[in-house]
Amino acid sequence: MTAVVFALLASLPAAAFGPALRECANCHPAQAKPHPASAMAQALEPASSGALLQSHRSLAFKSGAFSYRIERHGNESIYTVTDGGQTISTPLLWSFGAGSLGQTYVYSWGGQLYQSRVSFYRALDGLDFTMGARNSNPKDLTEAAGLRMSKDDQVQCFSCHATHAAQGRNPDLLHMTPGVQCERCHGETGNHLAGLQSGNAAQAHLNSLHSLSTEGQSNFCGGCHRTWDQIASSPGLGVLNVRFQPYRLTNSKCYDVDDRRIACTACHDPHQPLSHDAAAYDRQCQACHAGGKPSAHACKVAATGCSGCHMPKVEVPDAHHSFTDHQIRIVRANAPYPE
Repeated sequence: MTAVVFALLASLPAAAFGPALRECANCHPAQAKPHPASAMAQALEPASSGALLQSHRSLAFKSGAFSYRIERHGNESIYTVTDGGQTISTPLLWSFGAGSLGQTYVYSWGGQLYQSRVSFYRALDGLDFTMGARNSNPKDLTEAAGLRMSKDDQVQCFSCHATHAAQGRNPDLLHMTPGVQCERCHGETGNHLAGLQSGNAAQAHLNSLHSLSTEGQSNFCGGCHRTWDQIASSPGLGVLNVRFQPYRLTNSKCYDVDDRRIACTACHDPHQPLSHDAAAYDRQCQACHAGGKPSAHACKVAATGCSGCHMPKVEVPDAHHSFTDHQIRIVRANAPYPE
């Protein structure tokens, strides 16, 4: 490994990358260097080392008879729930989410994994109910503390927030790498490197999002962000479906299954932190609407501010955040939310 790559990796937090990233950085430093700072790479982290929990040493929340606390003790964050008589107290194991919007936690109780009933929200700088939990009616302290994760729940949740988190339909949390790392999207690097060394092109092949069509990218990213088929078959979500970007994007009038200018990676580089540069998004819109596509009309209002106008922010109940709606459209005042 070259001195340049050693210097590159030395600048990264030790827990921010899996072993495969070290190998990938040898040939792909442009993708490897920024990746640990991305939301993808930080989608899951051990609660013991998470920066958010380290900086918030005491968090409290109360609802009805139940009181919740997360307190830092040494290298552990202890989750405590009490009804004034009985108490559950256990270390948090995992933090779901990079923390820029919020975090939900996983803990073990009675030999089972649970999702915490309360989550941290950046907008509050504190705890509130995890989305979907506010209207639940727990019958005992165990249910008040969290939701038990079935085997399928573990596979689905950890596989979207980590790498190598499952073997088929079974969770494999002992061998997973936290966060969405190189191999989660591109496949195993071992065979790739062996193929390169032996000159076996078939063995060296890795998955590439750039080789996928627009529809292929929507379905691939939708494996975690939800596909059009998944959400279309679950009507009645209302504004909750704004969180599922592939579904919303597919509903856009300008969506074209073959046009790469409307693909997920046209606007988002999964190796990089999410861009908040409005001008960069404007350029993507103008690739079609400035004469780049005969059927794409130029905006009659302005040549800038495209996403802010045509992709409005939608507030989701209990999320303490307004999500960018990826259903690109002409937004009319007082028009109902298009499901």
